Amino acid sequence: MRAVSIRTFGDPAGLQVVDLPEPAPGPGQVRIATEAIGVGGVDAVIRRGALAAYGFRSGHILGSEVAGSVVEVGEGVDPAWTGRQVWAFTGLSGGYAEQAVASVDDVLPLPPGLTGTDAVTLGGSGVVAHFALDRARFTPGDALLVRGAAGGIGITAVQLAAGAGAGAVAVTTSSPERGARLRELGATHVLSRSGDGGPDAPAGFDVVIDVVAGPELPLFLDRLNDGGRYLAVGMLGGPPPADFGMRMMDAFRRSLSFATFSSDTVPGPERQAVRASQFARAARGDLRSVVHEVLPLDQAAAAHRAMDTGEVFGRIVLVP
Repeated sequence: MRAVSIRTFGDPAGLQVVDLPEPAPGPGQVRIATEAIGVGGVDAVIRRGALAAYGFRSGHILGSEVAGSVVEVGEGVDPAWTGRQVWAFTGLSGGYAEQAVASVDDVLPLPPGLTGTDAVTLGGSGVVAHFALDRARFTPGDALLVRGAAGGIGITAVQLAAGAGAGAVAVTTSSPERGARLRELGATHVLSRSGDGGPDAPAGFDVVIDVVAGPELPLFLDRLNDGGRYLAVGMLGGPPPADFGMRMMDAFRRSLSFATFSSDTVPGPERQAVRASQFARAARGDLRSVVHEVLPLDQAAAAHRAMDTGEVFGRIVLVP
């Protein structure tokens, strides 16, 4: 089977198409003939070599979520899964391939009306958006800022907050065109990447959901209202300054809070319940998945170049 592996870390040119044996499902696993493969921000972070300390090595197959048809089940798995159209989480590897294996606990059947492309666009990011708002104690009437809103997590967070009665939903983005698209999804205010939104922008926010982090994170800590909650769900812009916490200590009497969030800390059954609900909503048209582009598997490097230049709105999907 064809797969995409990392020959050298760094530039997208280091990705290569390779021929590998078809994977065999182990106990509790299924093998899936992939029809859609999600390209995520964590894939780019791994490819750049930023997570080398966690054991990623040359030859690593990228990809964490796929959709397709179950073609084989492992020991202990109900044979009724065979032939079903499913979404699956493959961990942090193995998705960029014509065949992938996943634990049956990380597999969901697709509801009628939901394509595999939509499933891999929403499956991972939608759960992060849901639980990020929950962990930040978002409530109706809160003013929310989504920093880095043009990706899958941000797009879903905007929709969820708007639908839940946010007092304001502000977003940071890189262009008026992207801002207009985010307004169509529920954003009420569009800010520049540095947080400038003109005189009509909210002066402060009750909740900030941040996908970017990076050196400018402290500027957005300063935008929290008293009692405000800041949740970092990604580091697409790199780590924040080592001393960023001093901003909060300097504002000690304002009771600000900062936390990180990874959906890995949410029990699997809870993640799957939220994901199934979001898939059903998307199939009904109540929740939108935004696909930037669909590319052949052998153009994975082109997908990563697009992510590196910041031109992606939504999600890129690979197809074998």
